[in-house]
Amino acid sequence: MLSDTLRAEAAAALADAERTRVPIAPLRVTWPGLDVVDAYEIQLINIRQRLAAGAGVHGHKVGLSSVAMQQMMGVDEPDYGHLLSDMALSSDVPVRVSDYCTPRVEVEVGFILGATLPGEGCTEDDVIAATEYVAPAIELIDSRITDWDIKIGDTIADNASSAGYVLGPERVRPTDLDLRTIDARLLCNGEQVAEGRSDAVLGNPVTAVAWLANKVASFGVTLEAGHVILPGSVHRAIDVHPGEEFEAVFDGLGSVRLGFVD
Repeated sequence: MLSDTLRAEAAAALADAERTRVPIAPLRVTWPGLDVVDAYEIQLINIRQRLAAGAGVHGHKVGLSSVAMQQMMGVDEPDYGHLLSDMALSSDVPVRVSDYCTPRVEVEVGFILGATLPGEGCTEDDVIAATEYVAPAIELIDSRITDWDIKIGDTIADNASSAGYVLGPERVRPTDLDLRTIDARLLCNGEQVAEGRSDAVLGNPVTAVAWLANKVASFGVTLEAGHVILPGSVHRAIDVHPGEEFEAVFDGLGSVRLGFVD
């Protein structure tokens, strides 16, 4: 457990790394007492500062939603981060790779809430009832930690390695398709580089959203109407480089594009 002073130091180091695009050593090395509680508090320090500077909360993302990733990190549950207004990307505007440290992309089924979810005790049925639409999504992730050398505390403190997100134009009612069996492919400059299925996310992405609603309730946070929820990637993260154009194609859900420049 870290003191408030050390938490503030760690938060400032992460914020500076994000601003300068110069990654730092793993927090667990510089602050060896770091635990999961510290990590969430560090994340919140930087989120509060960004909100005070004018950003708004667009939603949340779930990370470590596959069993393989949890085993790699030595944990038994996912983690989460915030999606802020200054993280919203557009398919029409290429992303500058130089604005990030080591960016990667992930393909996800995005949830758009039409009603606020209950917190503690939130069920999968509650998620379906509250979700207005699902949509194709690409999440841009980045690590302010050198060489993506992260463990659970490092990534939680770093806002679950969040950097940005984009939704495709299609909107589908959650009851109009089987959310567990959506096949997705990621193309880079027209060539397939990854594929996966929505049940890679805790067996059902709805399960991840319900987990998130319960988890954030312990911090006094609710998932509100209008929020975008990204429940986790259907495949491994893919590195991005200038000149690449990605397209995520989902069976029954449409597609979404995101391009990159210097």
